[in-house]
Amino acid sequence: MLVVQGYKDVPANARGAVLTIGNFDGVHRGHQALLHKAVEIAQEIGAPAGALIFEPYPREFFEPKEPIFRLTTLPAKIALFNRIGLDLTVVLNFDQAMADLSADDFVKQVLVEGLGVRHVIVGHNFFFGCRRIGTPETLRAAGERYGFGVTIISPVAEHGEVFSSSNIRLRITQGDVKGAARRLGRNWSVIGQVVGGAKRGTGLGFPTANIPLAKGNTLGHGIYAVRVHFEGAHYDGAAYLGTRPTYDNGKPVLEVFLLNFDGDLYGHTIEVEFVDFIRPDRKFDSSEELVSQMQEDIARVQAILATGSA
Repeated sequence: MLVVQGYKDVPANARGAVLTIGNFDGVHRGHQALLHKAVEIAQEIGAPAGALIFEPYPREFFEPKEPIFRLTTLPAKIALFNRIGLDLTVVLNFDQAMADLSADDFVKQVLVEGLGVRHVIVGHNFFFGCRRIGTPETLRAAGERYGFGVTIISPVAEHGEVFSSSNIRLRITQGDVKGAARRLGRNWSVIGQVVGGAKRGTGLGFPTANIPLAKGNTLGHGIYAVRVHFEGAHYDGAAYLGTRPTYDNGKPVLEVFLLNFDGDLYGHTIEVEFVDFIRPDRKFDSSEELVSQMQEDIARVQAILATGSA
């Protein structure tokens, strides 16, 4: 996949594309409708299909002290775009100059002069330009003036619920990773580098790979059934996020115990895929009581991962 930074002096093969525009955080099933439509139209007219995204997210630019819970990192998002079949991703730096662009100037300078778009796909709730003046309908009118097509996608819903990144974040915050997965179309995952810990898990007979979560991540505290991906292989595991109330009530760190794995992951980058929620975090009266509960947790994790059901 071709990844283009900015809209000025772009390569010739990035111009004349069918582009869908948005943040696409999570690349959930609603986003996928836009992305698949871009691929479909691109194939019909013989043009490349792509996504135009912003880094940082506009909300992060306007509220830098309020970290957002990102469902997907930029590399993970681009990998998902590639899997869907896009040919390119255009990454626009959202800075003050971009924020100050009027809706008309965004269309003229970015879409027309910079990228030479042939067709644009947006969601029904797409707003753009300074003070978010631009709407899907003003984009359609601009397309008629400048000679590019515009497709507006209606809300994508299931059982009356519209798919949204905010709803998925809420479910993950509540520990409902299965509910999040239904809306994402895949299990939610995090990627991180394994860091050193207090070795308390090793002392209890459950050595863990510890991963600091990204700023803003609000995953609910508790035990989860997970699959860990590392160097082309995957392993079943149990993950814990919490403050370790039995011991120190410290800073939350994701601690992952890999089943049937014997090795040192320190310093390596792993992906942890969340399959199901096991139980909330709680304080135990002794290490022995905690170990007994952990053994029960592991047994339930094994059953869930073996059958694929809770």
